[in-house]
Amino acid sequence: MIRFRTRPMIVAALACCFAVGGCKSLLPNGKTEIVSTWNSYDDAVKSLSAIVPYRATRDDVHQEGLDPRSNPAITVLHFGNVLQRFAAAALIKPEDVDPGIRDCLNAGKLCSGYAVVVKKLAQRRVGNFWLDTLSFKRETVTKGWTVEALLIFVDDRLVYALIGGQPTITDFEVRRNPLGPLQGWGDQALKILR
Repeated sequence: MIRFRTRPMIVAALACCFAVGGCKSLLPNGKTEIVSTWNSYDDAVKSLSAIVPYRATRDDVHQEGLDPRSNPAITVLHFGNVLQRFAAAALIKPEDVDPGIRDCLNAGKLCSGYAVVVKKLAQRRVGNFWLDTLSFKRETVTKGWTVEALLIFVDDRLVYALIGGQPTITDFEVRRNPLGPLQGWGDQALKILR
């Protein structure tokens, strides 16, 4: 008889240990990634810096993994898109403008470009499991990096490259709902009434 009484106590003790110790691992997490071969901001900058204007061609750029037909991180820009990005260059004396931009503006429709945007972000919820689950307080940490590049071509010759981005992203977001799961009751009531 003693055995049957201790089993529920052991089960209850194990459940309490799980509830206190293992709940943080039950919080949701997520990932935002534009697929690329680069594993870090430094890898991306190193790879992009190897592409030198007036030496590289469009084929050289494609060999570096920057082919818009196979890389979803690349947007193809036509001359109108490029012109919008460098509208201020028209107001500057031609000799003060970067030679690649000047050549692009002079080439007209023969000028095109690639806008490269790669980001790798990981989101992880932290904090108290029960407060999070019941929507009283949600804490989210986002870490990662992003890189952006602009490659300008005249015909198939690379004439301009610009690289930037954020090497380190660390964001901390806290959302508090004093009423917890009842916070959105008004919205839920409207949905039911419709």
